[in-house]
Amino acid sequence: MKHDKQAHYSGYRLMWILVMFDLPVGTREQARAATKFREFLLDEGFEMSQFSIYARFCTGKEQYETFTRRIESNLPDKGDIHILGFTDRQYENIIRFSGQSRKRRRKNPGQLALF
Repeated sequence: MKHDKQAHYSGYRLMWILVMFDLPVGTREQARAATKFREFLLDEGFEMSQFSIYARFCTGKEQYETFTRRIESNLPDKGDIHILGFTDRQYENIIRFSGQSRKRRRKNPGQLALF
């Protein structure tokens, strides 16, 4: 039986990781820690979706788990951080508004972006 790479990378195996956080910035040290965490996410290939919400495309559950462990090892001392994982198919269904108007769906990365 011929192995189909396209099936291997279906929208149900491909994932997104969403990191949402609420970090204190009342002191200089807290503000530095929050900035350091945001910079860490950017260095890991996350994109800012909203101010304290960052997203990244993953090729599957294994990569999702790897990023989750890396985030866990770089947590600031204080604050709340939530990590959500969902499939590429679920990502396609996100409805986005800016101001009072509905925006077009964000484009998912193409197959070439995986390699």
